[in-house]
Amino acid sequence: MENPQKFSPEKITSDLLPQPFGRRGKLWTAALLLVALIGAFAYIQQLRKGLVVTNMGDYVSWGIYISNFVFFVAISLVGSLITAIFRLADVPWRTPLTRISEIIAVSAITFAALIIIVDMGRPERMLYLFLHGRLQSPIMWDVIVISTYFCTSLLLLYITLLPDIKIMIAAREKLGTPFAKFYRWLGSFWKGTEAQEKMRDKSITLICIVIIPVAFCIHTVTSWLFATTYRPGWDSTNFGAYFVSGAFLVGAGGVVVAMYVFRRVYKLEHYITERHFDKMGKILVMLALLYLYFNVNEYLVPAFKMKKDEEAHLQALFTGDFAPLFWFAIIVGMIIPIFILVFPKGRKPNAMFAAGVMVVVGAWFKRYLIVTPTLLHPFLPKFDAPARYSHYFPSWQEWAITSGSLAGVLLIITFFARVFPIISIYKTITDHDSELPS
Repeated sequence: MENPQKFSPEKITSDLLPQPFGRRGKLWTAALLLVALIGAFAYIQQLRKGLVVTNMGDYVSWGIYISNFVFFVAISLVGSLITAIFRLADVPWRTPLTRISEIIAVSAITFAALIIIVDMGRPERMLYLFLHGRLQSPIMWDVIVISTYFCTSLLLLYITLLPDIKIMIAAREKLGTPFAKFYRWLGSFWKGTEAQEKMRDKSITLICIVIIPVAFCIHTVTSWLFATTYRPGWDSTNFGAYFVSGAFLVGAGGVVVAMYVFRRVYKLEHYITERHFDKMGKILVMLALLYLYFNVNEYLVPAFKMKKDEEAHLQALFTGDFAPLFWFAIIVGMIIPIFILVFPKGRKPNAMFAAGVMVVVGAWFKRYLIVTPTLLHPFLPKFDAPARYSHYFPSWQEWAITSGSLAGVLLIITFFARVFPIISIYKTITDHDSELPS
């Protein structure tokens, strides 16, 4: 396989410029738009009729919406953290991964915020958080850190894009796209002078330093929304580390899946190499082991003490109605990927893709299990409650809105890849120049 360090800057630019959608790309986009439109239709029904169209009730008052919210927050965490930590540590092989990570972070956190509004029932209630917000409320903490994280992630993505925008303006005749005016508007002030480059480098370093604690805060605060509620399964001081370690795992799994897809679709085998998969595989297996440890810690201690209130919750997870989902999330989402990735052959692209998909799917079900079983087992006993309060399965509107939000995240990533280079042209050329003998 050819080494991109042997390519000319013109060859690198030509390879990494955004490409028009082919037939598969158009079908993919149309399918995502269809799912998103069905979700929008279901949400319009919810707006017209209220949350009665869902199967949530007095006990399960969060359901699949909050499960999806926690999933989006989790998968967004590593997006900016990979960029920030790799940049600050000056990891030499990071270039093909950082922009993929950044766009995953921005798209996921966007829909994390939107799904909260969906869960509120009436969107105008969001305004009350700003008009009558109280810092004593953990929900207010979540609003603050999500807004901060979104702004810093978007700013980091934009600043790192500026040199590539200049390159795309210069090569606009080769693009064959209607985006030239858009590029000029985005990068009109960027001349690429030495002073601007120094300012840009300092800005990136500063944002990377800021974004690390903010990223930790966003998932820690999300865990506090659960842990500060006195319910079985949530009454845990382990929740902060438990959520953060899980977010690291699913975020890294999402990056691996995106790496594989972009590598195949855009023929980027010379840029996203087997070496990158091997490195990310080692990181992924370490994160899977870490999250498995926190899962053992999260369930072993309550199982050992077996308080009366925790007993029904744990039995529902281990042997009851939720046991198939629970063991699927543990075995498929963590244990099987570990066994795949510890071997060098398991860190090849195809095996890595399979492991990444298992991690992401298992992580979504894990978030569902964090929310729903606990709500079905409140501390206060149920008296004269309808039988349906003891069970919860999302309505078709909930499934449609949830699927639409997942499609929305993929649409943002898809449109980004159509408009901007998914791998930094400027950084790839810079790395190429630094490899040349002086």
